[in-house]
Parts: sequence; structure tokens; C-alpha cells
Amino acid sequence: MTDFSKLRGETRPANLDPVAEAAYWREHYAKRPYIEPGDTHDDFGPAYAYGVDAFARFPDRDFDDFESELHRDWGSQRQGSSLEWARAKPAVKDAWQRIKEASNMPPSTR
Repeated sequence: MTDFSKLRGETRPANLDPVAEAAYWREHYAKRPYIEPGDTHDDFGPAYAYGVDAFARFPDRDFDDFESELHRDWGSQRQGSSLEWARAKPAVKDAWQRIKEASNMPPSTR
């Protein structure tokens, strides 16, 4: 099971509930357009957790502005996922976007 509780963001937004996010993605991952037959939550769960963590660390930035940093660090953050970055990225961005939209934060000014 993916551990969303170990988010690196020291100042996690108040409305960010890692347990609720883990439950949401466990229930909804299979309906996402990037999921292929045979894909499992075991592989995509860490990508969702990484997206939640990314928002906790970079809430005021656009995803594309720091995607290269996420790509670079995916190998050490993948929690056993077999996904390479190209397959993980849509799930990471999906989780990040879900939190961003729920936070009602204004668009990035960067």
C-alpha cells in the first residue's frame, strides 16, 4: 500500500488530507485515461502520492515549471513502482492537479 502520510512538504496546506487522497486514487485510478489493461494501483499509487507531495512542496507553481525536478527525483521516490517517468508523469500530474483545483489557489504568477 502506498504511504501518503510521509509527504515531504513541511508546510502542508490545511485542506490536504493524504489519507483521503490515497483512498480517492485507490478507488478511481482505473478510470483514468492513461491506465492500460493490466495496470495496477500498486504501480500507480506511488505516482499519485508523489503528485500529492509535489503540491505540498510547490503549491504556488505550475506543474510544468518543476516537472524536470520531479522527473529527476522519481527514481528515489517511486516506492517500489515499476513505472518509468513517462508512464508515471500523467498520474503525478493528475494528483497534483486535483489538489491544486481543490485548494482554490490562484493560477501561478511564475
